[in-house]
Amino acid sequence: MNSALTVNEIIDQRPLSRFQISTMILCGLVLVLDGFDAQSIGFLASSMANALGRSVKTFGPVFSAALFGLMVSAIIAGPIADRWGRKWPTIICTLTFATFSFLTTRAASFEQLVIFRLLTGFGLGGAMPNIVALTSEYAPKRLMSISVSMLFCGMPLGALLGGMVSSVMLPRWGWQSVFYVGGIVPFVVALTLIWALPESVRFLTISGADPQRIRGIMARISPDLAQMPLSPLSTNLEKCNGIPVRHLFTEGRALGTLLLWVPYFMNLLIIYFIVSWLPALLQQSNMPVSAGIMAISLFSLAGIVGSLVQGCLMNHYGRYLVLGSEFGFSTLLIGSLAFAASLPLIMAVAFILGFAVEGAQAGLNAVVAGFYPTSIRSTGVGWALGIGRIGSIVGPLIGGMMLSMGERPRQIFLAGAIPALCAGLAIALNGRLVSNSPTTPPEFNPDVAS
Repeated sequence: MNSALTVNEIIDQRPLSRFQISTMILCGLVLVLDGFDAQSIGFLASSMANALGRSVKTFGPVFSAALFGLMVSAIIAGPIADRWGRKWPTIICTLTFATFSFLTTRAASFEQLVIFRLLTGFGLGGAMPNIVALTSEYAPKRLMSISVSMLFCGMPLGALLGGMVSSVMLPRWGWQSVFYVGGIVPFVVALTLIWALPESVRFLTISGADPQRIRGIMARISPDLAQMPLSPLSTNLEKCNGIPVRHLFTEGRALGTLLLWVPYFMNLLIIYFIVSWLPALLQQSNMPVSAGIMAISLFSLAGIVGSLVQGCLMNHYGRYLVLGSEFGFSTLLIGSLAFAASLPLIMAVAFILGFAVEGAQAGLNAVVAGFYPTSIRSTGVGWALGIGRIGSIVGPLIGGMMLSMGERPRQIFLAGAIPALCAGLAIALNGRLVSNSPTTPPEFNPDVAS
């Protein structure tokens, strides 16, 4: 090893340390909270509607309020993190989420419930772009796709836990008890992050932080790095000036940015449409209540598996081939739900669909994290997630509107296949754009802009 290396070179050349792995696990815990909250509200909606004297068909705004908060917060928090760091925005957002999850139990009207859900989402949404950035910036380039994809198994894991906790606590202690759990756990997670989560060392390097602070973090990666001379980064990696969002559309990134936003929008629309309405649609099709719970549980369990293996699949077969194939299968699978009549077939489709769409979401996050340099990574991830959250808002609203209009589950499922088709087409175009580029695609190098 040379006498003086950059922080990037050291991280990229060395194997993962226990410190880096523990940092990624802490980031994954925040995503578990997201999945837990998203799934819990789907199971609790009927009980909450009864308590407030409302029909569950009117709960589209409740589903979408938290998602709107997630969208706004992700868009705002990304540029903030690219200026002041990833750690403290993550902690503040997690504490905000915990606070308003508690307050949701005090909602005495439909309007209060919508407001508390909006602020709950606002808390959690700002954390996600920062934990994606942190994970990608502590991972070697060769393991970035795998690390970020595995990180996102936290969402389906949280959804699975949300379903299990809701099924146990709801009949015994009511819907408020689940939100108490949803407040206590993120509060404990936030306290743990204060103590154990490091700032991104790559961010500290490009922002000109105290070299001793950087050496301290490098020593936690490995004690032998504490006294190693560090070479400054090259000038093209320095912090971007001006409004970070502007840099998403400079240096040849404009079309790639737009083509990444399309599958983000469509895939999150699919995920939240399924999570929010699949149990109700199966019930409308004269399936037992347990069928909806089982289908969502299988969807989430398969999502964990899909997220765990997504990075390896993309490294082996190519990012765009894997993502395009997953969206193609998703189109067929969602459409097949319109004609599936037997319970075993529906469960099988739910499992494979969970693998495809949750795995694709993990893969998209890995691609977008590598598409942008460190100086604008949180902004890039935050805006992609923010655009995606528009899809997650639209998905539940469309389900509610179609049910209110008297549409049958078959028509609703057929309509749900269209977003997957659009996402697949956008990925195909993005892959063609990258393959025709005369330079090395930027997503293969997380620290060099194209």
